[in-house]
Amino acid sequence: MEFPSNANLIVGLDRADDAGVYKISNDLAMIQTVDFFTPIVDDPYWFGQIAAANALSDIYAMGGTPKTAMNLVAFPIKEMDITILRSILQGGLDKMKEAEVVLVGGHSVEDKELKYGLSVTGFGHPDRILTKGNLRVGDRLILTKPLGTGIINTAIKGGLASPKVTEGVTRLMATLNGKAAQIMSAYPVHACTDITGFGLLGHLTEMVADSGFAIGIHAGDIPILPEAKEYAGMGLVPAGTYKNREFFGARIDIAPSVNPLVQDILFDPQTSGGLLICVQRESAEALVHDLGENGIADASIIGEVASEPKGKVFVNEKGNR
Repeated sequence: MEFPSNANLIVGLDRADDAGVYKISNDLAMIQTVDFFTPIVDDPYWFGQIAAANALSDIYAMGGTPKTAMNLVAFPIKEMDITILRSILQGGLDKMKEAEVVLVGGHSVEDKELKYGLSVTGFGHPDRILTKGNLRVGDRLILTKPLGTGIINTAIKGGLASPKVTEGVTRLMATLNGKAAQIMSAYPVHACTDITGFGLLGHLTEMVADSGFAIGIHAGDIPILPEAKEYAGMGLVPAGTYKNREFFGARIDIAPSVNPLVQDILFDPQTSGGLLICVQRESAEALVHDLGENGIADASIIGEVASEPKGKVFVNEKGNR
């Protein structure tokens, strides 16, 4: 399939990335993304918040600033009360206001399955766009949110999660990555992505694909929601975890010493997960400290870029920084 192209297209469909980027002028690039999904929490207002935060995250991951958005809605009007839709839209609108993003329109259709999300436009400098694959040997990888939301959401659907756990993971998913993106802009960051449906290891595999490098991850350094291990041990692992392992597993080497429950969490599909930041080695500790000082307490250095084996992600229990 041949896609239309243009000399001003910086990031397009020729490679997997978080958003498309088009150069408008020598100092301005437009960044575009779209994302929507079915409800992952019961509360419609919080669903709207999470869906909006998730869509906005792609712009942050590219090193840009989101500016405008349009609603995307599929709603079963014959089966659900319209007040549910109003709550969803209000949640999304409040999250957009928090991000200082302007809602400029949208589109809705009647559908048997409820869906909500955003099409988002942001801006950045053409020379400072962050892609997934611009890795450099020795760079450190920083993760800004803990893993395990997919497993915990499975427990919530099964009625096994406490109200406290439910509230905590809901607020985590609704948290914008904007503050982390703002902070990282002051550091020598070479690449970035956000962790969503492919899980941590899936997105890491995308980063090393065709890069000519490898990535080493230290499982013991990865921030994980405490309840995720407990629920994984109960077998509350979403189907997407197994699909991610099957699809990406051939390019990932995991040491036998890594706890099998942790392995599940590393493949766990996340919703509105954190940023995965690839930063110059000498600046990594300072960036983590800066993130922590600004309320991003879970930010951690979880690995580094290596020269071999090319195109592979390898996971051990603990590394030496």
